[in-house]
Amino acid sequence: MKFHTRKWVKPEDLNPNGTLFGGRLLQWIDEEVALYAIIQLEIPKTVTKFMSEIDFVSSAKQGDIIEIGIEVVKFGRSSITLNCEVRNKITQKTIIAIDKIIMVSLDEDGNPVAHGKTKVEYVKDRLNKN
Repeated sequence: MKFHTRKWVKPEDLNPNGTLFGGRLLQWIDEEVALYAIIQLEIPKTVTKFMSEIDFVSSAKQGDIIEIGIEVVKFGRSSITLNCEVRNKITQKTIIAIDKIIMVSLDEDGNPVAHGKTKVEYVKDRLNKN
């Protein structure tokens, strides 16, 4: 799994218990997964269709640095299926794991549209094609 983004847990990210608010973490995950899918599929209208059971394994507190990891599970006709893990950067302890996130590419009318992708591509490889 590749860890793409790091976040610093700040006071405004905390719940009344003094740990990272789950809703804030899910917001960060959804945004990161959307950006990843849009870049992979090269279709700007790509949205979250499904997110499987979310397993909060541990918590994070103010000052912790967390990182968000994403891995491609499979490519569909109009979708990409991913899994995600968020961990503490320093301790490497898992904070949350999500086994299945499905992102779907849409056309201008909001209908699923084929993206034509079958494997992970990196921007550096796309640049070398030109």
